Amino acid sequence: MTEAELRRELAAVYRLVAHFKMTDLIFTHISLRLPGPEHHFLINPYGLLFEEITASNLVKIDLDGNLVEPGPYRVNPAGFVIHSAIHRARSDAQCVLHTHTKAGCAVAAQEGGLLPLSQIALEFYNRVGYHDYEGVALNLAEQERLVRDLGDHPVLILRNHGLLTVGGSAAQAFLRMHYLERACEIQTTAQAGGGPLVVPSPEVCEYTAKQLTGEAEADFADDGAYDLAWAALLRLLDRVAPGYRD
Repeated sequence: MTEAELRRELAAVYRLVAHFKMTDLIFTHISLRLPGPEHHFLINPYGLLFEEITASNLVKIDLDGNLVEPGPYRVNPAGFVIHSAIHRARSDAQCVLHTHTKAGCAVAAQEGGLLPLSQIALEFYNRVGYHDYEGVALNLAEQERLVRDLGDHPVLILRNHGLLTVGGSAAQAFLRMHYLERACEIQTTAQAGGGPLVVPSPEVCEYTAKQLTGEAEADFADDGAYDLAWAALLRLLDRVAPGYRD
């Protein structure tokens, strides 16, 4: 994809995070690596609401946090610390998405973390890293531990802080976050009921995770489901927030 296409895709993710109410005012961040040996990536201009993000106002920075191109905006320093560490360490992490939602923070505060209570949660069974809280992510020394705790997982739960997903594309990172957020919402709702919770067997949990990630053999395949979902989301944006492409 060209830089212009990647800018539109990332801007679409910002608008979708806003549409699905996963924002925290001007805070949290989503980044997308650009092609080329320079290891540049795009991130939001600090100070804009996610509903104000467009393809053209995304900021391009390097792995040291320097602006690649002059402009009126700066970058959230905590966003640089978290995102640059993961982009540097994980070549497959083309997109990194971080949120501070109510349900996500609630699960991040639970000792047991994300529980296998729903089919939606099972996509992440044994595929979640956990990072202990060290304060606001403003210190470069934390980067090594962030990378270690994420490991090769697609998801990181930052204890007492929030959620993080990575993806081979902005679309993949968003869809993972969408379903991780739903899993957290289901978990907190189920726990609020006060009764005993039913958990599938470890064998069923692992098999379902493989089904949902395309690793399991089954009588039928659902190839291309996420592509169809992403196309539907772009049609949604074209109706409710077409300005993201500008």
